[in-house]
Order: sequence, then structure tokens, then C-alpha cells
Amino acid sequence: MEENVDEKRQLWLIRVEPYEGESISHFLGRFRREKGNKFSAASGLGEVAGLGAVLARWEKFYFNPFPTHQELEALATVVEVEADRLREMLPPLGVGMKHSPIRLCGACYAQSPCHKIEWQFKVTVGCDRHKLRLLSKCPVCEKPFPIPALWVEGQCPRCFTSFAEMAKYQKHY
Repeated sequence: MEENVDEKRQLWLIRVEPYEGESISHFLGRFRREKGNKFSAASGLGEVAGLGAVLARWEKFYFNPFPTHQELEALATVVEVEADRLREMLPPLGVGMKHSPIRLCGACYAQSPCHKIEWQFKVTVGCDRHKLRLLSKCPVCEKPFPIPALWVEGQCPRCFTSFAEMAKYQKHY
């Protein structure tokens, strides 16, 4: 009977392909908003996956307790992405996370439109690929970035400056 329920759940969900280095927060937001999926909040997806409110915590980079393999498997069944691939969207064990501010490299975003999990590591100060300091707020209007799950258009929600355009405001390190 339970397998039948899982099969019915998957019939109406659209698969979303993860980006390289993408954070779980950004991925979950993209999955929820994908045309046909239409989850207005993490709690709805959490309910379908049998995980409850835990996904809302993951979207905010709260991983204490750390997601278990069983939780990742439950989510994998719904989003149709391997549990090991979902694990790559989380920090390595022992790496601390900055819950806020949300950080961004505009140059990286221009190349791959997603929030990278490594930007939220406590040890990360800049982008190693571009040798640029990460931004923690819009350089034009100074509004802090929302959690990546809420990044719909890839731009500042206040002044609409694109994340990719923000690269020109980043300082080298």
C-alpha cells in the first residue's frame, strides 16, 4: 500500500536537476517553485516527504541535528535526486555554517545561477575561483540577501539589481 502512495506522489511532481555546488536551500526553493510542483512553503514539501518541518530548517542552513541518511533518502524519493547527490548540497561534516548573512559571489552566479553551499561555510571569506570577497547585501541598496530558497529571479528583491551584475561591486582579495 505504501509503495502505491509513493508512486502517486511522483506522478505529479516535476524533477529539477541540481546545479554543481548548489546549496540545499537554493535547490529546495527551485524544486518547490517548479511549474507543476507548486509548493508554497517548505512545510508542504516536508509533509509529502514525511519529514515535517525539518526542510524549513535546512532552507535556513540549520543542520543541527545533521540530516540523516534516512531523511535524505525520504527526500530523494520525492525529488527524484539520489540521496548521495543531496548530501553534496550540505556542508562536509565538521564544517560550521553561517546562517546569516546570506552570502553571494556575483561572478559565480553569472556562470551558474545558483547559491553555492560553500558561500555559507564559516571558513569561507571569498570566492577562490574569482579571488573576490563575497557580498552579504546588495551593493546598490544595501538590503541583506534573503535565504536562497526565496531567490526567484536572481536579483535583489528591493532594487532589482541582478546578482550577476553585482560582480562589478565585489572587491578582490
